[in-house]
Amino acid sequence: MSEKTEELDSYLDNHYIHRSNWLRAAVLGANDGILSTASIAIGVAAASDLREPVILATLAGLVAGALSMAAGEYVSVSSQTDVEKADIEREKIELKEMPKLELQRLAEIYEKRGLKKDTALTVAKELTEHDALGAHIRDELGINEISQAKPIQAAFASGAAFTVGGLLPFLVTLFLPFKSLEYSLYGFALFFLIILGALAAKTGGSSIAKAIIRITFWGTVAMGLTALVGYLFNVNLG
Repeated sequence: MSEKTEELDSYLDNHYIHRSNWLRAAVLGANDGILSTASIAIGVAAASDLREPVILATLAGLVAGALSMAAGEYVSVSSQTDVEKADIEREKIELKEMPKLELQRLAEIYEKRGLKKDTALTVAKELTEHDALGAHIRDELGINEISQAKPIQAAFASGAAFTVGGLLPFLVTLFLPFKSLEYSLYGFALFFLIILGALAAKTGGSSIAKAIIRITFWGTVAMGLTALVGYLFNVNLG
């Protein structure tokens, strides 16, 4: 491997956009897993005097949530894939029926990006000769290997991450003292969310402090409102 190739690989390794697809699905799934199951557990614990209903509700929420996340992610990303495929098919037809116009479109794109008119046309011609469809997919449609939708990968990452995230508060409902279970759930869920936010920010190369503040605030709001509903329900029963 040449020195220039090694430098290029090193340069790409220092960027994080290639992780965006699976990272988004995994963070979303784990965050929802922690927050959803913890909120359910807190709400039921606030309304119940027994541990069994809390465990059952949390387990049901964990299973239903994981399946829902995986199915929802698959359907939504599949819809994106369908749109991408339809655009690519239209592009194939346009390249076949009006190649000169498509070449001009490609040249205009490069010109808008800063190339001189003659240079833009030369680049468009050379890329068209090399791989016309690939050039238009990448530069006209904006689809590349990084941004391209991958339904199965997204569904698996989201469902698995939800399960892992949801297991954490579920274990709290099994083993911690029931008397102060709501507070234990809140504390541990917040701790798990902070760890998740920090790991996601580090993996994605973004601000760890911002991620922690954001996830702490919204996690507290969600669990606090759920606890309030549980307390009000318990009071009404009493």
